[in-house]
Amino acid sequence: MKTVDEIKILLQKNKLRLYEELSQNKEAMYLISKSTHTKLLPEEKEKIKIKLLDICKTIPALAVFLLPGGTLLLPVLIKLIPDILPSTFRDNPTKN
Repeated sequence: MKTVDEIKILLQKNKLRLYEELSQNKEAMYLISKSTHTKLLPEEKEKIKIKLLDICKTIPALAVFLLPGGTLLLPVLIKLIPDILPSTFRDNPTKN
């Protein structure tokens, strides 16, 4: 059982991750709209590619979460398939 302080720390940590995820999405949307008018640099194309892959990873996790018992199944899947999480929510994104 987690203590109240541990739960507060986890909530704060995930709040910062969610904020980071939203800011990355905002940047990706800007780059996608920019691509309609000008040619993107290779670094910008890579950022969009990574963000779209993250979004594609989020959809199956959300689907599992919505299933009956998904709240119990999702942590198990994350342990078995750590790449199911978007890069922002991984503890160590460089670790494979």
